[in-house]
Amino acid sequence: MQDLNKYIEHTLLKQDASEKDLIKLFEEAKENKFLGVCINPCYVKQAKENLKNTDIKIVTVIGFPLGANTTEVKVFETKKAIYDGADEIDMVINGTKLKDNDKDYIVNEIKAIKQACAGHNLKVIIETDLLNREEIIRACEYSILGGADFVKTSTGFVKGGVGAKVEDVALMYQTVKDAGLQVKASGGIRDKQTAIKMIEAGAVRLGTSSGVKIIS
Repeated sequence: MQDLNKYIEHTLLKQDASEKDLIKLFEEAKENKFLGVCINPCYVKQAKENLKNTDIKIVTVIGFPLGANTTEVKVFETKKAIYDGADEIDMVINGTKLKDNDKDYIVNEIKAIKQACAGHNLKVIIETDLLNREEIIRACEYSILGGADFVKTSTGFVKGGVGAKVEDVALMYQTVKDAGLQVKASGGIRDKQTAIKMIEAGAVRLGTSSGVKIIS
């Protein structure tokens, strides 16, 4: 498969990431012409400066990694990220509300954050490691109702979690495709073979910190 770099959101979300690590991420993204970088919100301005005059998307995370912030806080985070220069927003769904099947809460929260995105893409991280098949479908359906643009598998922060699984990506794709949403696979994608399997299952984006290894 050619042009794997155009699927990759080169990711650095570690708590102990250094300034040197961030600069390396931006330089690797430029060298390899990755589709985007995915970073924590406090680095969006820095990414905007480092990636100016490129087509590389700046993606940041909201309510990360637990999704348990109030909707108002998530909306504020989103507005600030867009103001600072983010191109896309990856929000973490409220897992407790999803488990409790609080449809109104989930849908209304996604709607509010999508509005705060001001026309920019919104991805909903549903954290598949914590969900069964029915809950994955429900999370996707609520993302459709909320007006999201993508559903995303994982934060990569679940202790002992696998991250993206091919069967989960396929299920998500089948659930959202007719509504026009797309799928981002993220978490545990560390080699070319796995990346290709995710794309074949329906993912159009790959969130990974192993982008350079994957394309080489």
